[in-house]
Amino acid sequence: MAHIVLVPGAFHGRRCWSRLIPLLETAGHRVTAPELLGMGGDGTPLSEISLSIWADQIAAVLADIDEPVVLVGHSRGGALISEVAERVPQRVQLLIYLAAFILPSGKSVFDLAATGSNAAAITAAFREAGGGMLSVSVDSADALFYNEVSEDWLVIAHESLGLEPLSALATPIKVTSSRFGTVPRAYIECTLDRAIPIELQRAMLVNMPCQQVVTLACDHSPFLSDPHALVEAIHSLQP
Repeated sequence: MAHIVLVPGAFHGRRCWSRLIPLLETAGHRVTAPELLGMGGDGTPLSEISLSIWADQIAAVLADIDEPVVLVGHSRGGALISEVAERVPQRVQLLIYLAAFILPSGKSVFDLAATGSNAAAITAAFREAGGGMLSVSVDSADALFYNEVSEDWLVIAHESLGLEPLSALATPIKVTSSRFGTVPRAYIECTLDRAIPIELQRAMLVNMPCQQVVTLACDHSPFLSDPHALVEAIHSLQP
């Protein structure tokens, strides 16, 4: 079984994994779900956060784990895990992009999001919150992120929402074939996703192919809408 490290997407803290973690552990995996700096009340001002700072943080987490890990990144977390693999490729046995942005070097999340069929809806949903921060309303999140999540679990979804530093979405990633490119990668695509439409997910895979692809009939947040299917998908992917 694998040691799985979970990296959440934009606007989300580690609480979003509440339904998934016990299922992964029951399946025999070890799980680490770090709270990104500034997202969980650790006192770090989000205005000081960058994609690079988060990548350094996760790289340090991996350095403290005594084996290479399966690194899962959701949504914006895809850009982050790519940066982590560039830093410490020897600490990652598999990258899993979960309905995530898988970017070529020199591109940002915003660059690719602007090419999606829902670009206007995304622009309308994300609001400037001052200090280089963005916010998303509960109604917009329900429509974009949680369209298949049951009412019972929407409470957890809403509690996991927070602000997002603009820089994390606007900063181009920097990766190389000699480091990031040596790490095997897999993609879990979600066909009912309204945040990253399936057409955009598949267009990204044309430019950044993955050795393994699993398809789920889920929304953008299968860790809440269908965690059992997500566990099965993760479990099926081999380093």
